Amino acid sequence: MARIDEVAAAAGVSISTVSYALSGKRAISPDTRRRVLDAAATLGYQPHAGARALAGRRTQIFALTEPLRADTHAPTHMAFVLAASIAARRRDYDLLLLTDEQASAGMQRVAASDLVDAVLVLDVAPDDARVEIARSLRIPTVFIGIPDDHEGLDCVDLDFEGAAALAVDTLADAGVTTMALIGQTDVAYEASNFPPRLRSAALARAEARGSTLRFATSGVTTTDPSSVRAATAAALDAGVTGILIHAAEDAHDAVLSVLAERDLEIGRDISLISVATVFDTSRLSSPVDTIPLVPSASCDVAVELAIARLEEPGRAPVMHLISPDYRSVGSVARPG
Repeated sequence: MARIDEVAAAAGVSISTVSYALSGKRAISPDTRRRVLDAAATLGYQPHAGARALAGRRTQIFALTEPLRADTHAPTHMAFVLAASIAARRRDYDLLLLTDEQASAGMQRVAASDLVDAVLVLDVAPDDARVEIARSLRIPTVFIGIPDDHEGLDCVDLDFEGAAALAVDTLADAGVTTMALIGQTDVAYEASNFPPRLRSAALARAEARGSTLRFATSGVTTTDPSSVRAATAAALDAGVTGILIHAAEDAHDAVLSVLAERDLEIGRDISLISVATVFDTSRLSSPVDTIPLVPSASCDVAVELAIARLEEPGRAPVMHLISPDYRSVGSVARPG
């Protein structure tokens, strides 16, 4: 049997639009509704009858579990909280924010109280305790991030492996054979899922392209500008001509300061790419090519997956990877 996300893809609309077109809970243009109905008929899709019957008894509240720890980089995490709030509100849902560091207890508490219709999970760890809780809940749970054990879970995330490969390929195509990756803090490679994924993919891609890639973190628990400056200087002394930065804004500032002190012109003497960046790189002292991590892209899909799971509880789990988008401002030197 076809899934609702397959109908959405065939009709060229979002999952929530399919839901609205079939349920009639919102006004949909005749053309869009016709495309949805045609796609549903072609694929043999049938909405879950039980879900339709329960739709009127929903609380219209999602829980968002985002444990705030001492090492949490607040600007990045709050960008995702805001994006999730906007995505939920756009679909007539409010968010209940669970910020307790013991996030598992919060998930169990709100699920047991029937206070929320679904749970969105942020700050996903490789070995995340919330995975087993999600499997035990009666309500949908969507992970914005991919835990190591993701069997049977709905997950959405940037394709970090693809972003790393795109960044390395861009430098390699520009003739860079000796590269550096300035990564996140030490603790991020122990407690988070995506920094190790991006690092491993970058190292593997550099090796495949016949390039050397040096790696350094940006601090222990928070960005240490002196460590970033030292790592940048060491990379330049070793002949690096292309630098990837997967770190916070202050790490970018530290790299740029070293390049400025050495009178290296970005896009001519040295190539620079910011990978999986959440903040606006136009604020930097020099423009930098970016492969952004866009909170709204992930959160929009997460909310749609949660709604789809409410409409069709028995559908197959979805692993949604967002394709990386390269935004050039001229910070990579042209070949020759």
